[in-house]
Amino acid sequence: MTGLVDEGNDMTDEEIIRLYFDRDQKAIAETAVQYGKQLHSVSYRVVYDTETAEECVNDTYYRAWNNIPPDSPVTYLYPYLARIVRCFSIDRYRHMHAEKRDSSIVYLTDEIDSCLMTRDTGEDIVDRIAFAESMNRFLEDLKSEQLVVFMRRYWYMEDIKDIAEFCGYSESKVKSMLMRLRNRLRKHLLQDGILVD
Repeated sequence: MTGLVDEGNDMTDEEIIRLYFDRDQKAIAETAVQYGKQLHSVSYRVVYDTETAEECVNDTYYRAWNNIPPDSPVTYLYPYLARIVRCFSIDRYRHMHAEKRDSSIVYLTDEIDSCLMTRDTGEDIVDRIAFAESMNRFLEDLKSEQLVVFMRRYWYMEDIKDIAEFCGYSESKVKSMLMRLRNRLRKHLLQDGILVD
């Protein structure tokens, strides 16, 4: 489904969402025009395989088609789609590497998990909502350059080298920023009662 429409007549997110609500299949084509390359890039950084990334992006379009409506991500369409493609990509990666633990995604997960060692709350919706609200407050308090580094590493799973190049920092600066941000996040979550020592 990627590359369905020639780029040129960009629609707004609101117009694209309206297509989904109207059950107009142009919604998928317009989504591909607006966000296809970005979604493929997010997926590729997880799976490191072009064909698998394309499958994850196509699965994302299908999921969006099935979930909009009732979902209506008018003001956050790209983050909404990026979350979906990221989840599909992580699932595919885990399936493809079920017996290995020497990969970047495992390293990234361990890296952030070491900061977020939390009590086992299972599927408790209250705890998940509290965690999400606490994370939102943490992210809102970051300076723009900190937010960019944090999100590019832990949401979009970019390599330290790529983040450094994008931001114009040295790799050591990015590493130290991330370490400070993880420590700050842990302290923040402890203060909010999300984590326990």
